[in-house]
Amino acid sequence: MKKIVISALALALLGAAPAYAQSADAKHVEVLPSGTSPAFMGPAKLFTGSVVVEPMFAATEHTHATGALVVFTPGARTAWHTHPGGQLLVVTQGTGWIQEDGQAKKVMKAGDTVWIPPGVKHWHGATDKNGMSHIAISYMVGGKNVNWMELVSDEQFLK
Repeated sequence: MKKIVISALALALLGAAPAYAQSADAKHVEVLPSGTSPAFMGPAKLFTGSVVVEPMFAATEHTHATGALVVFTPGARTAWHTHPGGQLLVVTQGTGWIQEDGQAKKVMKAGDTVWIPPGVKHWHGATDKNGMSHIAISYMVGGKNVNWMELVSDEQFLK
């Protein structure tokens, strides 16, 4: 049986307790080198298809947000979820879809910025024919940045 190790920052990005990468009393500019926290495959209970999550930064007392580059292959997507403090997506490559519960899907393309208000149930990912990547910035409330729900069915995804 293969053991999977996920960093504290990765756990924070997935909704676990926040990780703290910077010193609390920092008085100077800090550079967090790329790859400080290794990339990982999005777990099957939270994502459908092939999704790579590359953690960028953890929440601190000053930022109150986590950040990650998330790469979706065609057909890959998140499960339904909400964010207690909202989420900002910056689409960096490709074409994707985002859908709010009870609303029609919307197209997201490279260069687009998407704001998801606190508590809005939604999913996002690539289209069925195109890959997509985005930087996800999720805001913390009470030590939490996401509430995961059920997977998006193929029928919901293609509707």
